[in-house]
Amino acid sequence: MGQVGAATAIAEQVRTVKGFVVDNSGEPVIGATVKVVGTANGAVTDLNGGFTLSRVAKDAVIEVSYVGYISQRVSTAGKTDIRVTLQEDNKALDEVVVVGYGVQRKSDVTGALVHLDSKSLTAMPVKDALEGMQGKTAGVDITNSQRPGTVGRITIRGQRSIGASSAPLYVVDGMIIQNGGIENINPQDIESIEVLKDASATAIYGARGANGVVLVTTKKGKAGEVTLNYSGAVTISTLHDVTRMMDARQWLDYARRAAYNYGGYGDPNSEFAPDYASDQKLFGGEPASWANIDKAWVDGKYHPELVGSYDWTSHGKQTGVTNEHTLSASGGTDKFKGYGSFGYLGQKGVQPGQKYQRYTLNTSFEANPVDPLRLGFTMNASYGVQDYGYNYSKSVTGAGDYYSALNGMIPWTVPYDSDGKYIRNPWSYNVNIINPIDELRYNTNKRNDFRINGSAYAQVDFGKVWAPLDGLSYRLQFGPEFQYYRLGIANAAEGINGDGNNVAQYNPSNKVAWTLDNLIYYNKTVADNHRIGITLLQSASKYHYENGNIKAYVASADELWWNTSSLSKPLQYTTGLTETQLASYMARINYTYADKYMLTASVRSDGASQLAPGHKWASFPSVALGWRVTEERFMQKAEWVSNLKLRLGYGVSGNYAVSAYATQGAVQSNVYTWGESTSVGYLPSDASAKNPNKMANLDLGWEKTRQWNVGLDFGFIGNRISGTVDYYHNKTTDLILATTIPSLSGYVSTFANVGETSGWGVDLQLNAIPVKTKDFTWTTSLTWTIDRNRVDKLNNGVEENVNDRLFVGEEIGVYYDYVYDGIWKSSEAEEAAKYGRKPGQIKVKDTDNNGKIDANDREIVGKVRPRWSGGWHNTLSYKSFELSFFIYARWKFTVPKGAETLGGMYAMRDLDYWVKGANEDAEYYSPGSNGQSADAYSSSMNYQDGSYIKMRNISLGYTFPKAIAGKIGMSNLKVYVQAMNPFTIYKKCKWLDTDLMSYDNNTTTYGSGTTIRSWVIGLNIGF
Repeated sequence: MGQVGAATAIAEQVRTVKGFVVDNSGEPVIGATVKVVGTANGAVTDLNGGFTLSRVAKDAVIEVSYVGYISQRVSTAGKTDIRVTLQEDNKALDEVVVVGYGVQRKSDVTGALVHLDSKSLTAMPVKDALEGMQGKTAGVDITNSQRPGTVGRITIRGQRSIGASSAPLYVVDGMIIQNGGIENINPQDIESIEVLKDASATAIYGARGANGVVLVTTKKGKAGEVTLNYSGAVTISTLHDVTRMMDARQWLDYARRAAYNYGGYGDPNSEFAPDYASDQKLFGGEPASWANIDKAWVDGKYHPELVGSYDWTSHGKQTGVTNEHTLSASGGTDKFKGYGSFGYLGQKGVQPGQKYQRYTLNTSFEANPVDPLRLGFTMNASYGVQDYGYNYSKSVTGAGDYYSALNGMIPWTVPYDSDGKYIRNPWSYNVNIINPIDELRYNTNKRNDFRINGSAYAQVDFGKVWAPLDGLSYRLQFGPEFQYYRLGIANAAEGINGDGNNVAQYNPSNKVAWTLDNLIYYNKTVADNHRIGITLLQSASKYHYENGNIKAYVASADELWWNTSSLSKPLQYTTGLTETQLASYMARINYTYADKYMLTASVRSDGASQLAPGHKWASFPSVALGWRVTEERFMQKAEWVSNLKLRLGYGVSGNYAVSAYATQGAVQSNVYTWGESTSVGYLPSDASAKNPNKMANLDLGWEKTRQWNVGLDFGFIGNRISGTVDYYHNKTTDLILATTIPSLSGYVSTFANVGETSGWGVDLQLNAIPVKTKDFTWTTSLTWTIDRNRVDKLNNGVEENVNDRLFVGEEIGVYYDYVYDGIWKSSEAEEAAKYGRKPGQIKVKDTDNNGKIDANDREIVGKVRPRWSGGWHNTLSYKSFELSFFIYARWKFTVPKGAETLGGMYAMRDLDYWVKGANEDAEYYSPGSNGQSADAYSSSMNYQDGSYIKMRNISLGYTFPKAIAGKIGMSNLKVYVQAMNPFTIYKKCKWLDTDLMSYDNNTTTYGSGTTIRSWVIGLNIGF
């Protein structure tokens, strides 16, 4: 009986507890963790939000937790059935954000920082993280690229340095990236992005933080049942003309007038009129093309409506299709957590010949094998293959892609004769116009890129070894990087680039880098009100880059670049090696008193191998203060103020701004003649050479930027309205510039610390929830940025450097030229003659009023940086439906496009040109007024206002209720459709899409004659 009684007593002490977990709307929360506090006994909620716990003590307490909700503890005393309602975690101030070498509560951050979560980053399908950031991060300016596999550019708070890159530093999972950016990381694998903008925040990265820092945290495993997620989208894209070209009728009228004006058409003593004999002489060289003009002459009369044409650009368009698929898995326990994903991106461009494929693999593991020790490993790998497509590479001028090449063909010409034979020069009068119709067969331009970067760490918490050391920990982290890149080009002899020779180029390169960090952390709360955090760092990094380049005539372009020795005729054969190293030490202290007053101070010392001995090391201090006004007693009655925090920061960051070995000097070859023989010798510098070497400067030091930042974080009405506004001012000194020196030294220039710049700006981020009811919510977010910079000092005391467009007192990026003032009219012939001009030619301003036009009349006519940029994102949710739209704008920036050569020799856009007595108020000059060449001042028309406001994205999605998704074995299910770049709300320049880049003339500039619009169908599934 005693044993039976004991068993009964034990049974009364433990029992089975069941329950359900739901959210505010009563929907089941699937995958929530339910755990008996103080034990390992736990469960995960099923598809109905239900759970079952066995052997639960009668007075036990269970804890229910789920990402995005406030954890809740519930007593089981006297209960066997429990219903738990989780509340959403809206405590934005307690959100943990990533800062340099650690994390902080958002409420404790004193520097200027922007946080972007995974949902915001991937709200619309993007091929890389930069696209997802555009317009959503105040103070960050990002451009677009329409070529598959090519990324845009990013600038944080404008430009400060003249000679150095303005690209920011990228840090992925705590490790500095030395091999490029983050375009190789699948956006679906990113948990969050933080952008450090002011020097008080970036100074902790010293030499590398001068242009801002982008911190990327990839997704990690979470404790609980293994979850499987799929995200996929298909995007259908089409190419549309923005620039309207002259049709065949318009072009013939334009070309005839040009030829007439320079004496090459008709009777110069008679009024202009179409003339058959002149047409045949000027346009009749190729019979197949001439037929389109000849048929317009009927019985000796010209009938322009009968002119034939050929649709060249129809060969340069196709429907682009992009497939994006990501499959990920996550799960683990308290001791081990893991995450893995595989992603595929396949882009078929809107132009034939352009294609891109990328495969990504992300894995991360975190383990806690014994209580004091934590281990972690993360790896991001990607492999990309880009078919770059056609571009004209024979010279520095020419079409940047296949569509542009076709668009540059004369509209009445044809590519093939009546027998289908290829015509090389469809208009034989101009042999520079070569038919590009078959160029995709004759040109291969393929780029392969394999990257892998990782981070591994081990962290020991000494407080769990010995209680008096509570808060002290040590972390060792190592970040290796590897990149293999290969450019392969093959141009067949039959093509334009080959031009009679089969040419192949093979250009491989390897980049290997690593960073090793030793970190000591000490975090302690004293007497409840004093929170102290100390971080110490010792870091070492190395970068290794090697490359080779072989270019040769080959026997066959069909062998691509795999047999460059087939003819033993090399054109180029070079190899190269670059190695740099950086050593660093850093100390930082964070102090918070009573959650009201915050102090962050740091100092970092960097030693860079690029600089000369005695100047390799520099220190970069910073200090920032924060005051949470809402925590003061006098604010307690202002309940409508949810958050009010003032921030003030000052910091110094640096830039070594020179390439490896630039301070060491070099030698260059020179050919010496000895009677009838010659030999090659070497000397430090040849002052007569095109690019003579610069003299070594062993006193060359660091560029340094000092920046002040004052900011305000605010929130009102329960944070229904919240945001941040920052004002900053920076001063950059000791700019590294090339400066001239007397040639008697044997050199003509050297690098020196001689320049200074300054700048200021305002960043604004405003978030609001204007409407929130049971079923309907409207959220809106606005970002707005303005930045200015100025050149304060140049080398040798000069006030201007016209060749590099640098002027003391003006912005760094400006355009300098004559000022366009219209076209001289017939009634102004006498006045025009005073300046050596005549009616129909461009009039420019005599800015110094000296009665003549010379170089002194040039002025600054445009600026590279926009006056402001901004984005506006809105989301309207009704029950399970979600409608969102995103508008992006860049205002008042100059696009260097518009100058035209109106000589009647090439295809021309439909523009308003001067015609005597008929159209003298035209924008453009009279065709042929300077022969077949451009007007002497045509460059004055090359500056367009690029302002635009564009609807970037419209999205409509439906999220199935969890109960319905659960019935088909899913934890979540969402479908959506989107329109990408559906229309432009406003633009100043009507004939360009100034949001996109042009690749013509082997350069990348703003302003594309085409635009891309897309439709997206997407699906997100969770298991």
